[in-house]
Amino acid sequence: MALDGCGLLCKYILIIFNIIFAVVGFAFLGLGMWLRFSDNTRAVFHVQELSSSAFVIGVTVLIALGAVMLFVVIFGDYGACNEKRCALQVFSVLLAILATAVVVVGVLANSKRDEVGIKLTEFYATLYAIYVKNQDPGIAVTLTFIHNALHCCGATGVSMIELVQKTCPEPDGFLEHLKMPSCPGVIVDVFDSKAPMMMGIFIGTGVLLFIALICSITLSRKIISVSTPQYIILTQTTSTQANFQPAQHEVVTTTYPDQEPVFFTPLSAANIPVAYA
Repeated sequence: MALDGCGLLCKYILIIFNIIFAVVGFAFLGLGMWLRFSDNTRAVFHVQELSSSAFVIGVTVLIALGAVMLFVVIFGDYGACNEKRCALQVFSVLLAILATAVVVVGVLANSKRDEVGIKLTEFYATLYAIYVKNQDPGIAVTLTFIHNALHCCGATGVSMIELVQKTCPEPDGFLEHLKMPSCPGVIVDVFDSKAPMMMGIFIGTGVLLFIALICSITLSRKIISVSTPQYIILTQTTSTQANFQPAQHEVVTTTYPDQEPVFFTPLSAANIPVAYA
């Protein structure tokens, strides 16, 4: 397979993109599977009243999203590394669907930011209750990530009575040693005041996916099969009689773009055996 400079650039962009995509997919799938099958959280999925809770929905979304991302990566990496046009075409279709879904989710999250904020607050409250009850180290890692990302501390924020103080970030000032912002309030405020920024993140992610889609389509078009070279065969019509008259040449071609043709010289009349009656 022969690629020009543009094709090679698209190939390496896709390889790097798929590596990052695979890492994020493994992280989502691993976290979702752990929350689903951990001894401390498994019981939540067997309670009928909690089947539609934000925690169950959030974990299901994490597992599904991680699995879809890894499924897309399989086709992308195989197609880019081995320069397989069919795999790249499947990858392009999946990427287009995923990019469109990301943009749609961003727009819906912005238009229904109040409901999304409440659902995420319920998700955090479930994690908080599980950690307070079981002191699970995995839940502690998840809470630590949320607390540092939002710079908040637990359900109250008061350092003297907060039950998850160990997972809270370092205070920025003297007042934060006494009380930090509570996470439920911060989550609601983030989706209320920073909803346009959140939508921008979703749309930006969708744009990156569309860029990868363009690279995939470009690479697919640049891939040229060179398994069979181009042949131009010259044939000559001859008579079976003794005196041979030269005839017009016929050209038989098999077209393969960008390949140097191979010419076959026709036999002369002197080299053609004659059958006598």
